[in-house]
Amino acid sequence: MNIYQAGPLFTQAEQDWHRKAKAAMEEALAAEGILARISWPGEFFSAEEIRAWGPMAKFHIFNRCMEDLQNAQLVVALLDGVQVDDGTAFEMGAFYTLGRGPILGIRTDFRNAGDTDDSCVNVMLECSCKTVYRSLDALTKGLVDTINEL
Repeated sequence: MNIYQAGPLFTQAEQDWHRKAKAAMEEALAAEGILARISWPGEFFSAEEIRAWGPMAKFHIFNRCMEDLQNAQLVVALLDGVQVDDGTAFEMGAFYTLGRGPILGIRTDFRNAGDTDDSCVNVMLECSCKTVYRSLDALTKGLVDTINEL
């Protein structure tokens, strides 16, 4: 099982959240005997590699992200913030269009940012998700259940 972890990764806080989420998901899956590889773009390349590629860096990043998305059977997407990160929204749309598997959203942000009173985030993103979880604990439980349903 290949899982792609999408979300902003531009601040230390965002990177720390991704590391914590990945570790929690790996622990929950291992406890159930589920073998999975979780990838997220923050671990694909070092800052030195990106600098060395210069103007070509964007193509390396894009191609690797697309490769991992195409090989994934499930996406977990961080949907926090006033507006969802544009790269995350693209990754969700691309994966949804590929039809490879479910998208699980996580929104720990208590602010609603949706188009209706009942939506927590933009309806196009929310409706592309199997479920949008409101905590990491709920996500890890839902991830195990979702994989067992596949």
